[in-house]
Amino acid sequence: MSKKIEIIHPSGEKKSYPWGISGSRLAQTLGHGHAKKVLALSIDDHIQELYQPIVRSGRIQFFTFEDEIGKKIFWHSSAHLLAEALKALFPRCQLGIGPPIRSGFYYDVDFGKIDFDASHLPLVEKKMIELAREKNPFFRMNVSRKAAEAFFKKNINPYKLEILSGLDQESITFYRHGDHFVDLCKGHHIPHTGLIKAIKLTGISGAYFKGDQKRNQLTRIYGVSFPKVSLLEEHLEKVKAAEARDHRKIGQALGLFTFSQEVGIGLPLWLPKGAFIREKLIAFMRKKQVDRGYKSVSTPHIGGKALYVRSGHYQKYKNDTFQPIQTPHEGEEFLLKPMNCPHHCAIFSATPKSYKNLPIRLAEFGTVYRYEQHGELHGLTRTRGFTQDDAHIFCRPDQVAQEVGDVLDLVLEVFKAFDFSAYRVQLSLRSEEKKEQYIGSQEAWERAETALKEIVANRPFQTTIAKGEAAFYGPKIDFIVEDALGRAWQMGTVQIDYQLPERFNLTYSGKENQKERPVMIHRAPFGSLERFIAILIEHTEGKFPLWLAPTQIRLLPISSRHIETAKIWEKKLKQANIRAEIDERNEKINRKIRDAEAEKIPYMGIIGDKESEKGTLALRKQSKGNQGEFSAVELIERLVEEIEK
Repeated sequence: MSKKIEIIHPSGEKKSYPWGISGSRLAQTLGHGHAKKVLALSIDDHIQELYQPIVRSGRIQFFTFEDEIGKKIFWHSSAHLLAEALKALFPRCQLGIGPPIRSGFYYDVDFGKIDFDASHLPLVEKKMIELAREKNPFFRMNVSRKAAEAFFKKNINPYKLEILSGLDQESITFYRHGDHFVDLCKGHHIPHTGLIKAIKLTGISGAYFKGDQKRNQLTRIYGVSFPKVSLLEEHLEKVKAAEARDHRKIGQALGLFTFSQEVGIGLPLWLPKGAFIREKLIAFMRKKQVDRGYKSVSTPHIGGKALYVRSGHYQKYKNDTFQPIQTPHEGEEFLLKPMNCPHHCAIFSATPKSYKNLPIRLAEFGTVYRYEQHGELHGLTRTRGFTQDDAHIFCRPDQVAQEVGDVLDLVLEVFKAFDFSAYRVQLSLRSEEKKEQYIGSQEAWERAETALKEIVANRPFQTTIAKGEAAFYGPKIDFIVEDALGRAWQMGTVQIDYQLPERFNLTYSGKENQKERPVMIHRAPFGSLERFIAILIEHTEGKFPLWLAPTQIRLLPISSRHIETAKIWEKKLKQANIRAEIDERNEKINRKIRDAEAEKIPYMGIIGDKESEKGTLALRKQSKGNQGEFSAVELIERLVEEIEK
């Protein structure tokens, strides 16, 4: 009897298949139409190409372009196609790296003496389409380190040789498609290039190899691709529509934030208006935290390297953190803080705790630092320094459900306050295949995952499961919000952690005076303040709610003789805690109105001869026009009512 494997389909149906059946053949059992869309598959979270034989039983998942993983694989393959086209057109160019990114892909290339610029992109696009139509399959190849080194020495590519030197395995993976193109790659890829039907190279920029400014500057070519021409057309329309909402463009126009090459890329500088919005959001969240029994703490921007080694963050994220800071004292090293949680563990352990003290909720608007790659940086949504509305709840095991439930209520309350309705909730669990990536015992993980599953089962929202997306110390519930381009960003999060209390030996005295281990809950309703503000800018097109707007009303005197009357109005409004300012420029009133509209000022108050005589002003609302005449009492009443909604 031939050997069989047991496959559990996404529907839950369990079937037997011959051992070694290919992924493409298995996909065909679901129907021809579905099989044509499948790009790759996973067996118990282990991703593989469709042509590869399936040699294990388990739960199967198929990925199409509609899935995040499917898009990533599709765009990864497109980056290889771009590299092939470049080598065909410019044989002497040297390839760096070519990963998929949130909305497409890029490849870093050293063109040597060739003056490559944006005018070359249409030529490269044409070549990519030509090569795609050859429908060349992607094949994975395992070669020895020695053979890999020989290959790149022969093909004169110092960049690939350096990447190779950083790999610690002896078996190296290459991918081949077409007759000649081979690239160093760990995968994964689509079945063949013919699935790439539409391509748009979107731009070029400079990028240092490995982000090191002492190295050669390479040319980074960005692109996006789709399995249908219509999808590319839709994407380009969406890009065009999104330009008006781009938080980078609006942020600059409204004077909210800026960046400086001297300060460092990915490190935002908040201008006065942006800093005001930031502080208002902090005050908004701080009040909600005080109402829920949180205590504010403050921790340094750096910590001893040993702290993060003990927590596990250094081992897990050392390639994504800034290099250790060496002090004059021999052997003393610090890191820019990548996480707030180890610091909060130190605060918890500073004094003895009893079961009667729990839960303890420690909150901090803490700035953390991550070394994001150049190609991943994107305005405020992806930065190297960002502030989290971070809090850690230390509680007894019997308090976990209540505490997590309260956090979920807070996140939903925040989303409602800012009219965020286009979000999804993701239950992020560990990968069954890569358990070595996580710390802690199997029993602790099962407890944490079971607890989160039970909690979300009784909530008024639909939840999707994402295996492999858990934090290294515990599962989490993530709130995912889309930006103006439809890109998904994680914002609010809540996580259950049994591991850090163990690593830091955190204890409290139980009812029988015995030492007990608390459960640690990580939570951040905003997530990153920078990212939250970016999404809020795009969500509102810069038209902030009245309570959040830096200037709530701008007074527009028609001529210089009305300025003194405007100052009387300004004083009355400020006494009512309404943020008012006067446009004293010697400009026509229509110009003042246009400028206030462009600056997204919520209200404008026009004061001329008639208004001065009657003690009123003519009120205009941003983008809605005239609202009528108002006395000071009537205006203050209207604005206060809107602010307090």
